[in-house]
Amino acid sequence: MQWQNRAHFFAIAARVMRHLLVDAARARGNLKRGGGKRVSLDEAMLVERQPTGDVIDVDRALTALEALDPRKAQMVELRFFAGLSIEETAEAMKVSVDTVKRDWRFAKMWLLAELRGHRHT
Repeated sequence: MQWQNRAHFFAIAARVMRHLLVDAARARGNLKRGGGKRVSLDEAMLVERQPTGDVIDVDRALTALEALDPRKAQMVELRFFAGLSIEETAEAMKVSVDTVKRDWRFAKMWLLAELRGHRHT
């Protein structure tokens, strides 16, 4: 595969990592009664000091966010799955640091509400 640029590489890497984690969680869920491993949202970089959420639930919430706002969903993928900093995310997406900070705040709150079952769509 040819990478168009650094942003393209990170976008593909984040998407692949997302799918690998979700597939692994689903496989564990099929092996154990009661579902797969729980991942704290702290670990997921989505919120600080909040309840835990399942990787599959995070994926579902992120898919819903993608339908609402693809740019915010891509930013979450880059931060969450590729581990990019705010500055690196801004560079990769060709937006300002302030835009990433604003989108990150919105996405964290939206995803938390989605995971708690309070839809904003």
